[in-house]
Amino acid sequence: MQPMPSHRQAIAADIRNQISTGQIKAGERLPSEARLASRYTVSTATLRSALAVLQGEGLVEKIHGKGNYVRYPLRRITYVGGVRGTKAEPPAESALRISVRTTNVQAHGQLIDLLRVPADTPLTEYFCLSHEGESPHSLARIYVPRDLSPTDVPDESPCFKCIEAQLAVLRPPLTEVRERVTTRPPTPEEAASLRISSALAVLAITRVAADNTGRVVEAGLSVLPGDRADAFFTTRHMTEEKGKSE
Repeated sequence: MQPMPSHRQAIAADIRNQISTGQIKAGERLPSEARLASRYTVSTATLRSALAVLQGEGLVEKIHGKGNYVRYPLRRITYVGGVRGTKAEPPAESALRISVRTTNVQAHGQLIDLLRVPADTPLTEYFCLSHEGESPHSLARIYVPRDLSPTDVPDESPCFKCIEAQLAVLRPPLTEVRERVTTRPPTPEEAASLRISSALAVLAITRVAADNTGRVVEAGLSVLPGDRADAFFTTRHMTEEKGKSE
């Protein structure tokens, strides 16, 4: 049986008000779910439903084994079409840091179609997770054919820029980049990695880059939580220059 929306919304509104007025500060841990349920005289299920509303709004994050915490104000990031990665806005003092995990995998599922390769083709996966302070902010999985991947990249790295530079040396220049932007619910793995509610929509970006021979040399799958992400695309139309001599 679903909890009564009125109870859920009333609890969410009260906690939201405490956060907005500074009674509960950013980074502060909320009382335990059992204690909150007792305070509001509701079941634990109803209390968790109310917290899910706040998690979906990006006000609260649940950290496994620790509890529910008030989020610091989220930095918005803009995905710029045609350019790898994201741009933080505005440029703040504490930059997003990106950790990278490198794994050797074989082409399977959608990777076969994205990279236009046979099943089990050797690939390198770069799992990139950005953090703002201690909170996960966005994630991306980048796949590159093994023959175009650096061989001396550590399994764990604190920076992707160094890896980008090595990739640029090993592959031909990119001549085509295709991107698909959609919104969808996060997968359970994505929700856990980003500490977001499964009810919060994410911006899912599929990016495929090819060289001048048409070979796909990179495929990227980025996930940006909808409470902190925008997509920005610019189209420039070429016009004939005026004043040219006939």
